[in-house]
Amino acid sequence: MIVTVASFKGGVGKTTTALHLAAYLQSDDSTLLVDGDLNRSALQWASNDNLGFQVCDEAQAVKFSRKAEHIVIDTPARPSIEELATLAGGCDVLVIPTSPDALAMGAMLQMLEHLDGQTFKVLLTLVPPKPSTRGKDARGALTDAGVPLFESEIRYLDAFRKASEQGTTVDKVKGDGNRGIAWKCYAKVGQELMSYG
Repeated sequence: MIVTVASFKGGVGKTTTALHLAAYLQSDDSTLLVDGDLNRSALQWASNDNLGFQVCDEAQAVKFSRKAEHIVIDTPARPSIEELATLAGGCDVLVIPTSPDALAMGAMLQMLEHLDGQTFKVLLTLVPPKPSTRGKDARGALTDAGVPLFESEIRYLDAFRKASEQGTTVDKVKGDGNRGIAWKCYAKVGQELMSYG
């Protein structure tokens, strides 16, 4: 399976999503994460070799993809319309993360205008805890608009920041009691993804 993670807006958990979906898919079979973002955030995250799967840049992708059953691609923020068409056409599923705030949702809806016939799903990320209703409101609005959504969503948890700082996946974070809850968010998304396989 080839999964591409893309967004028109930064700060919505794109690299966090790519990395944790790769970690989930690795539990099924060999997985490669291709860091196509110019910031190289995934490669920095992987620099301690604590992830359990291969991470490379796009120049090395052909070589390492020979050994991978699954490939997850982290893309540059704000791809051009031409790049978006290429990215969407080159994968089995395009995952579009968005936080439930107005700016991120607006950028995501702009992105969807340029997708025609490709298989994609929107993933709500950074969903604040109750009593906030932003996540629920965003889900309702997107459902009413007919936007394909993952049933699962990613909660706003400090464990994800700690995971990037520690160079590991959130389930292996030290010093955070919410690490199991955080991992379960992405495990549920991974289960939904596997239905495409």
